[in-house]
Amino acid sequence: MKLHLSKLLCIVCLFSAPTFAKDRLEVYKDYDIGTEITLMTTVKVDPNMEEVYLAGLAQSWVKAVKLQKKLGFIKDWKILGSDFPLSGDFNLILIVTFENSADMEPSKKKYMAFMDAWGKENNEQSQELSAKYPEVRTLTGEYVLREVIID
Repeated sequence: MKLHLSKLLCIVCLFSAPTFAKDRLEVYKDYDIGTEITLMTTVKVDPNMEEVYLAGLAQSWVKAVKLQKKLGFIKDWKILGSDFPLSGDFNLILIVTFENSADMEPSKKKYMAFMDAWGKENNEQSQELSAKYPEVRTLTGEYVLREVIID
């Protein structure tokens, strides 16, 4: 017996109707807020420039976040690319994950440790590459996100 999509949606709505009865949820009672912080930057890379931009990122941003992770300053990082690079306001997302908001706070100690490990050569190369980024991309948004946990 085949179950049509419309019938399936009706069944789902019938069983989920009681959850719609509550007008609003209360934080820490009905849901929790995670402590992990995700910093997300959305980027619109110009057509046919994805590989150029990624090559620059590999020598600058990626090297920097790998070092930050090795030093224990960030939890993780990733780059997400759209399968449809010409659609929407962005086609690439840069993500950095912190264990908690305290890890995002300015720290002279962390800065000096990073700069010592990063070195003058990497710093100069990164600045040169970053200066060329506006030619191939536009930053379209920056977000600080926190998980919302509903059981």
